[in-house]
Amino acid sequence: MKKPLLDATKTGVSALTIADTSAQDVQLAPPDPRRKRLILAGIAIAAIAIIVVAAPWVKRWASATVSVPVERIRTATVTRGDLVRDVSVQGRVVAAVSPTLYATASGTITLQADAGERVIAGQVLASVQSPELTNQLEQADASLAQRKLELERQRIDTRQQALEKRKAADLAEVAIIAARREMRRAEEGKERGVIPLIDYEKAVDDLRNAELAFEHATADADLHDERLSFELRASEFEVDAQELVVEDLRRQVYDLSIKSPVDGIVGDLLVDQKAAVSRDTPVMAVVDLSRFEIDVMIPESYADDLAIGMGAEVLAGGDRYQGQLVAVSPEVVNNQVASRVRFVGEGPTGLRQNQRLTTRILLAEHADVLMVQRGQFLDSGGGRLAYVVTADRVAERRQIRTGARSLGAVEIVAGLEPGETIVISNLDPFRGADTVLLTD
Repeated sequence: MKKPLLDATKTGVSALTIADTSAQDVQLAPPDPRRKRLILAGIAIAAIAIIVVAAPWVKRWASATVSVPVERIRTATVTRGDLVRDVSVQGRVVAAVSPTLYATASGTITLQADAGERVIAGQVLASVQSPELTNQLEQADASLAQRKLELERQRIDTRQQALEKRKAADLAEVAIIAARREMRRAEEGKERGVIPLIDYEKAVDDLRNAELAFEHATADADLHDERLSFELRASEFEVDAQELVVEDLRRQVYDLSIKSPVDGIVGDLLVDQKAAVSRDTPVMAVVDLSRFEIDVMIPESYADDLAIGMGAEVLAGGDRYQGQLVAVSPEVVNNQVASRVRFVGEGPTGLRQNQRLTTRILLAEHADVLMVQRGQFLDSGGGRLAYVVTADRVAERRQIRTGARSLGAVEIVAGLEPGETIVISNLDPFRGADTVLLTD
């Protein structure tokens, strides 16, 4: 049972006021059902837009059977330009002119230059003492002098014999003149009847004999002159042949002094001082430092493409110098082809024998072609397969056909278009899938 409240006025106690939260209350309007419908409609539209936009990506993602992290691949863009097919190798600097000098005869050699010494063309670098060759020259000289004396004696005999034959012909001519005179006398006597007929006939016979004797004497003199001239020419040929022998021996003796063919420095000495050498023994090498070439060993795979006259670039000291392929070996040794490159125009200075330089051989140039950076996709895909990267980070498989290849690029003959991006790294992680998702 509730007790009645005490009246403050009656009890004499002051009245107390208790505050409440009625002043803070806000009267809310009832919710508008249209606003709720608009919100739901906006959410639905946004969801539909997201589905429309993401549908292709979701479809590709759903169709991709393989996913590969982006950091594991390398890509490159297909471009159009000039592709230079080349091969880069390490070359060895060699002197373009580096003759090796040989002993020209057997004997004892005397060296007159040291290794590393600067020499000029024509300077005597060594000499060979060959008593045998010197003796042969002296004998040949003596034989030549003897043959010349015999030739002079034969010329005197020839003139004497020719004179005797000519004398006999002249006497025959005198005899025929006398016979003709007697013939005229006999004819006059016959006409006058003062000589017998037999004397007249004898005069006729004597004239005939004199004419025959003159003809034979003249022919004999001419034939004798011809025979003497032939014998004299044969003797002259013998003298000439002996002169050639002497000249050759004199040349061999002169060549006993080994001279430098070029200006340069003496290389390694191949024999010792005062050593006994035989003919064609290597003595020393002379290096011409004014002209250098590059010896290069090119892989066998490029052998069919090599040709004399191809352009080359040599990298020396950070600069590039133009060169030309001037020699190609006709054989393959250890899977390599030996070749030589010569500088065109001004070459680098300060080169050293056997110095290593990077050399680039320009095999061919293809102008205005589709090309892409070279990578491992050529080996793993056999040059017939590429993965094109789309804007939504999906790599799609595509058949391609490649052409010429250089060290840094490969020609695309068919299957790709300029501006497309392809994967140039190893394609093994893609496992031959048609579509590959590239993930972060």
